[in-house]
Amino acid sequence: MDAGSGELVSRIINDTSIVQQVITSYFPQFVSGLLTIIGVVTILLMMDWRMTVLMLLTVPLMFAVLFPLGKRMGRIARKTQDETAEFNGSIQQTLSEIRLMKSSTAEQTAAEMGGEGIDRLYGLGLKEAKIFALVGPLMYVIITLVVLVVFGYGGLRVANGTLSIGSLVAFLMFLFQLMSPLITFTSFFTQLQRAAGATNRITEIVQLKEEAGQEGIEMDISGLPMTFPDVHFSYGEEPVLENISFTAHPGQKIAFAGPSGGGKTTLFSLIERFYEPETGSIIIGDTPIQELSMSSWRGQIGYVSQENAMMAGTIRENLCDGMEEEAVSDERLWEVAEMAYADGFIKELPDGLDTKVGERGTKLSGGQRQRINIARAFLRNPKILMLDEATASLDSQSEQVVQEALNRLMAGRTTFVIAHRLSTIVDADLILFIEKGHITGKGTHEELAQTHPLYQMFAEQQLT
Repeated sequence: MDAGSGELVSRIINDTSIVQQVITSYFPQFVSGLLTIIGVVTILLMMDWRMTVLMLLTVPLMFAVLFPLGKRMGRIARKTQDETAEFNGSIQQTLSEIRLMKSSTAEQTAAEMGGEGIDRLYGLGLKEAKIFALVGPLMYVIITLVVLVVFGYGGLRVANGTLSIGSLVAFLMFLFQLMSPLITFTSFFTQLQRAAGATNRITEIVQLKEEAGQEGIEMDISGLPMTFPDVHFSYGEEPVLENISFTAHPGQKIAFAGPSGGGKTTLFSLIERFYEPETGSIIIGDTPIQELSMSSWRGQIGYVSQENAMMAGTIRENLCDGMEEEAVSDERLWEVAEMAYADGFIKELPDGLDTKVGERGTKLSGGQRQRINIARAFLRNPKILMLDEATASLDSQSEQVVQEALNRLMAGRTTFVIAHRLSTIVDADLILFIEKGHITGKGTHEELAQTHPLYQMFAEQQLT
């Protein structure tokens, strides 16, 4: 489904709310009204079947009015839900990037876009209100016509002596009992059409296929080499990686360098199985990683990115993310915090491990967030470590502390590193220089500095 996170959240919350309202509020009224209608019509048939049949002949007229209005209500409801989802997604994006919005002086633009969204929702709301306002009076008019027809026919019967006045009055009194259930029935029908659009949207989300690879081999990958034999991958028709071939031996540090857009991050995505290679396969030991279960594979990988992202909650919750919090002792948490050089600032916080970090960790500095991410990786004890320019966004002082923590974390683990600054990978066992999806250079820093012209240029610019 091509939708943003805000739109998906809106559909899950707002659309299910509409369905819930129909089920909890309108459906019970519909059931009781339907039972009342069945009971009253049964009594009327027993009293005088001719007048009852005459009354029932107006039912097609009621449906002839309801169906067009109901279909229109359904179309408007779907448009309203789509517009609401888009509006909520836009608001969520604006609020999540509020600092960028302010620094770009884009408040006025955001306000205008929000105003336009509100105007569209207001217009759709008016259309819905007009239909609701029209349905009730139309039903009253139809029921009144039914009463008049029955009254006229009954009057003729009374005049002919085939029906008593008392029976006519009783019949009309029972007929009036149908008015309230019929109005309830029409309200339920229009709300049902409104909920149908919401149900379609919810069904689209529910029917989304679960990520492939949930089932598979549970295997310990400790001490196993990882091989990339001629891996190809493309987004659509545009090739991103071609003829990627290399082997990462246990405990080695493998670095990916090269110009932006060359395919380094995509290669990381293939390792984490966010995507699958089109041809070729990534092999751990003698087993293609596609044969391992997703939980087994990803559970043995540690990932530290340059974004130093965190979840809203406490430091403890962030450290134990993806693990059973009760199974991890405070002693172990402080141990990994010390290994990541994070114990010092955590102890200075008012609630220690239970300090709330704010949305996306905004109450902590970039260096502090990154050290907590490294501590989380220590806690998971990964067999394979992936570092995506983990110190790129830090100041020099924080970078030094974080780099020391990373060096501790990398010890004894197979490590893959994406680097834009060559200073962080000069000690790598193997550097792969990737340009436009191809490996154009392979070797140590010294070897590439002598044999690869573009790498040599990068090294002269950054290391001299």
